[in-house]
Parts: sequence; structure tokens; C-alpha cells
Amino acid sequence: MTFCAMMDFEFASEIAHIETIARDVSVRDRVRLRKQYGDGRWRKLKGVARVRLIDGMIRLAEVHWYEAHGIGKKEFKLKLPFLD
Repeated sequence: MTFCAMMDFEFASEIAHIETIARDVSVRDRVRLRKQYGDGRWRKLKGVARVRLIDGMIRLAEVHWYEAHGIGKKEFKLKLPFLD
């Protein structure tokens, strides 16, 4: 089990019920994202997935992240409270 510095969890299932929250100029962090990861059409998305926390617990959670074509998914965040 490996945990990324930006993520204190890992996915125990695929992300489902994916929705776009913001795109292009509506993404507030787009300037920072372009500086950090490169130029792209940035979108903020949300979905639901089972996640394994550092303590080993598996919970159902809403997950948010940024994504751009050719760059991929970046900066996953859990939204609390958990859904289960």
C-alpha cells in the first residue's frame, strides 16, 4: 500500500458518478495549475469512490480533482463527511 504526499488515501474502487464542477475560466486555480503542470484545458471534477485511509479503513467518499487533456488527473481531495 503506497500513499502519495498529496493524498493520504488510496482508491479501493473505480471512481463512479463523475460530474464536471467547473471548466476553463471557471476553474479558480487555473493559473497555478498551468504554472505547475502545464498548459491545458483544465476542468474540476467530482465523483464517488471507495477509498482506503492511512489507518486501513475503507470508506465511501466524494472525491474532487483537476484534470486536463494530455496532462491527466491531478490533486485528488476527499470531501467530508464520508458518504457511508
